Amino acid sequence: MLDTTQRPDLPDHLSSDARSPHHVAAVFEHDVGIFFKDTERFDVQEYCISEGWIKVPVGNKVDRKGNPLTIKLKGTVSAFYK
Repeated sequence: MLDTTQRPDLPDHLSSDARSPHHVAAVFEHDVGIFFKDTERFDVQEYCISEGWIKVPVGNKVDRKGNPLTIKLKGTVSAFYK
């Protein structure tokens, strides 16, 4: 079955946090996958393809506002629609 809906282009910098200026709600209406260093990652909170980094949560730790703590990992990043 073909998906007849038009998917928006994946941006260079995307965040899953709705408060971020890099959040694009139209992209999250579809399943997005991230390859980091030739491995698919399922825990990515934010990415930047041109700068080559992703942000992932650090275990179950949260900051004082209840947001998960993240760490920036550098390497080859590519995004795709599933």
